[in-house]
Amino acid sequence: MQDEYEEVDFEAEEGIKQEENKIAKMRKELSSCCAQKKEYMDGWQRAKADYVNALKRFGEEKKVAHQHGVVEAAEALLPAFDALERAKEHGDIPEGFIGIVKQIENGFSSLNLESFGEINETFNPALHEALGQDSAESIEVDDTISEILEKGWKINEQIIRPAKVRVFHFIE
Repeated sequence: MQDEYEEVDFEAEEGIKQEENKIAKMRKELSSCCAQKKEYMDGWQRAKADYVNALKRFGEEKKVAHQHGVVEAAEALLPAFDALERAKEHGDIPEGFIGIVKQIENGFSSLNLESFGEINETFNPALHEALGQDSAESIEVDDTISEILEKGWKINEQIIRPAKVRVFHFIE
């Protein structure tokens, strides 16, 4: 009878070893799967981040391209608008063209295009181009604009064309 017990114990030990081998093999496979999952997850997260960054970059590039298009259109239209403005100031413009000037002004406004440069404004070389000087009678008006020869134009903070001006200069 003891022989039977020894055989059973031997078979039981062999079965336990097989089960332990299966468990070790499964753990190894599980570890491999976890490492592969982590690798795939890391790759997916990098791809997602690249996609989000690309969307942001494309959005910014679209804004820049739109701004560039608006600037080019404004630069093309400004000389004609200036001619209409000069004619309007001198009364040489027919009544029907005043409505056209208003439409162009409204179009410029909708594109955030602003004119700048006013008489008695302080001269700023970043905004104004001095084309001449006029003598000032007091120090208070020194370096202020005495005459606007051509309006300056900007979109937001981007200068499209500086204002062409004459500047007061005080000489003691």
